[in-house]
Amino acid sequence: MTSAEAPPRAGRREWIGLAVLALPTLLLSVDLSVLNLALPQLSAGLSASSVEQLWIIDIYGFMIAGFLITMGTLGDRIGRRKVLMAGAVAFCLASVMAAVSTSTEMLIASRALMGIAGATLSPSTLALISNMFRDPRQMGTAIGIWVSCFMGGMALGPVVGGAMLEFFWWGSVFLLAVPVMGLLLVLGPMFLPEFKTPEAGKLDPLSVALSLGVILPVVYGIKELAKDGWGAVPVGAIVVGLALGVVFVIRQRSLAEPLMDLRLFANKSFTGALVIMLFGAAIGGGTILVVNLYLQTVAGLSPLQAGLLMVPSGFAMVIAAMTAPAFARRFRPANVIAVGLIVAALGYLMLTQVGAVGGLVIVVIGVSIASAGSGPQAALTTNLILGSAPPEKAGSAASMSETSGELGMALGAAVMGSIATAVYGAQFANTASAATPAEVSEAAQRGVVGVAEAARQLPADQADVLLTQARDAFTTGLNVVAIVSAVLLTGLALLAVTTLRHVPPTGAVEVAAEESVDEDADGSQDTGAPEGAIRAT
Repeated sequence: MTSAEAPPRAGRREWIGLAVLALPTLLLSVDLSVLNLALPQLSAGLSASSVEQLWIIDIYGFMIAGFLITMGTLGDRIGRRKVLMAGAVAFCLASVMAAVSTSTEMLIASRALMGIAGATLSPSTLALISNMFRDPRQMGTAIGIWVSCFMGGMALGPVVGGAMLEFFWWGSVFLLAVPVMGLLLVLGPMFLPEFKTPEAGKLDPLSVALSLGVILPVVYGIKELAKDGWGAVPVGAIVVGLALGVVFVIRQRSLAEPLMDLRLFANKSFTGALVIMLFGAAIGGGTILVVNLYLQTVAGLSPLQAGLLMVPSGFAMVIAAMTAPAFARRFRPANVIAVGLIVAALGYLMLTQVGAVGGLVIVVIGVSIASAGSGPQAALTTNLILGSAPPEKAGSAASMSETSGELGMALGAAVMGSIATAVYGAQFANTASAATPAEVSEAAQRGVVGVAEAARQLPADQADVLLTQARDAFTTGLNVVAIVSAVLLTGLALLAVTTLRHVPPTGAVEVAAEESVDEDADGSQDTGAPEGAIRAT
């Protein structure tokens, strides 16, 4: 684009297209949270063992994380709308297969197919947004809406799932995909443009295999560390994944058409935003995991009740994500992100005051403030990542953005879960009653989830003492996690200011572009902002 060419503005067709793209975004986020509610019913219906239950839950996330990079690049090569439509068909069919599953093996296979199909949806939707909204202001707004749809779906998932499970069988939660994907297949060709890289080369099968060999063992290892603590198998999986990562990078450097274009990391905006997204997802995802455990194990709420209490925080993040682009037009994105992260840190500091009794109000307010503060980071880092990539690499950039978020969530669950567990164990050991049988005390010390079962082996008075000690100990773990999160968010705010300070407000870029067009129209010398400055925002 020359300096005389202003970026085209989106019209009614593009905004309707954005509404169409919101459909799979909402569905994916709802699907991430709804299965936990259905797990007890489907486990009883299919006689699933504890190991099978874990695979039913985890295989979906494994497949999404493993195939994001491949599917994002595939969209760049053969067409983003084409990949989105194919993924919608596959997701719909796999969802129906999951709904009518008659065995755990069938359900696990269905969930794996849903994950592979789901990996086509997020990169394709984000990449298409970057094609449809080339104007910086409109692109920021569109991405804010996209992030809001994802966060809103996470908040609504437990509510929608709980309502469906109240009136229908467990398979009904999977059938949510059928009408949503049906609408996408009908409306997509009407309102979504097609885009692919001109003269794109073929995918390198070895790179695809290596990318899976990197992501899957790392995600598996991190998730296992979060569930069971340190062990040879998860640590070995992470080491294998990292070793293959080195081979993957070497392979990409040697290819003319790599699966992952490492040259994107030369852009400071891209790299800085990606790192902030990774650690922001880790802090938020890990802390919310501990909060949910508190609500269900300490406060004694059901999953549906806990989900309902998290709805305000979801909407707080939605509002913040949608308004952040407007602030970024007047102030540098780095400053908007940093201020938001400091607000989020203050929200987490409120959680340090939560007690084992009567802490629900503080939890809801604190988490809502933290979520509102995290909204600008989620919206603006996504915008920076996409805006820093050339149009033909938007799918690859979007897939790296989504992979960063997936890895961050898994890492956060492992780290924050481990901190909470370690603090809980130490605190419980210090306060355990000498009258409690050793085997019961040891079972309770391993984790708060199993305390209620262990307490059934004791007389009522001893059981009450044991439960009180366990709840107090886990609450202390939550308090410590909140402190760690607040400190890390403060550091992340400093990182944002440091690594993204060169990015100007989007409003300044728009003015520079308009002045450049006016000068060239008058025959003046070209002194406008370079294309890189426009794309960087």
